[in-house]
Order: sequence, then structure tokens, then C-alpha cells
Amino acid sequence: MSWTGEGVADGRFASVAPSPLMCYALRLGPGEEIMSTLLDFVKSKGLSSAFVMSCVGSVLSAQLRLAQTSEGNKVVDLTEHFEIVSLVGTLSGESGHLHTSLSDKDGRVMGGHVMGNMVVFTTAEIMIGACPDLTFDRVMDIRTGFPELVIERRQDV
Repeated sequence: MSWTGEGVADGRFASVAPSPLMCYALRLGPGEEIMSTLLDFVKSKGLSSAFVMSCVGSVLSAQLRLAQTSEGNKVVDLTEHFEIVSLVGTLSGESGHLHTSLSDKDGRVMGGHVMGNMVVFTTAEIMIGACPDLTFDRVMDIRTGFPELVIERRQDV
């Protein structure tokens, strides 16, 4: 069973059963790249339905894709010290979909889709959740032009 987001009227929430929650506490240190480290962690633990519950810390850099405009996608490379205000998203196998909000030395906030190069300055304290009875996958959605989340119940549970 999967939920493809076709709408409330067709019972989109009925096809996914609840799952227990597992939590993992991680601390990344200076110089570690957050996205690749999280994907390595998820892969090493065999997690097929992980997500970021919480993250605090700081980074030296980040590459973010900003909201799409009529001119297309804009990607920015940030290269100064930022506090991590928020980091959220899903992680599964080889892929992840993370969004972040980062604040600069003056408290101004920049946010977007994490493309990579999110390198820890001092620390990143991250709580990862996982739903062991579910799997997350990404399938191209012709409506959005992006690979979008598909949630399925694991067949072996």
C-alpha cells in the first residue's frame, strides 16, 4: 500500500498504517558534511524511513536551492558561519530531502533545500527518527517535475 497524495476524498491517509518510532541521537563534529554523513548513517543502520526530528549547531558553509521562480531554480553557496535554526526532512537509502534555516551573525535567516556542502563549524546535534514498519522512496511526479515522496508499508512486517 502506498500514499501518492491523490487527495483526502480518496482516502489517502487510510493506506498507511501507523508505525513504532525509533530515535537516534547523533553529534557531528567540526568539518563533517551533514547531508552525506546522515545518508551514510541511514544506510549503515539499514533505515528505510528516517527523518530529521531536530538539529542544533553551526555550519561554515551550505549550498541551498531557493524557492523556484519564473526564472527557474536559484542555487546559492553560503560561506560564512551560520547557526542552524532548523533542519528537517526525510532520509532513505541513497537519497534525502532536507530543508534548513540558517541565521547569520546579525540574526538574518536564509533557508532552502539542502543541496550539500553543509559543513559543521563547532557541532551539529541531530535527532533522527525512523518508522521501522514503513519505507520511503522517491518517484518522479509529473505534476511537480521532481521526485516526490512515496510511503509504503514494509512487506516483511
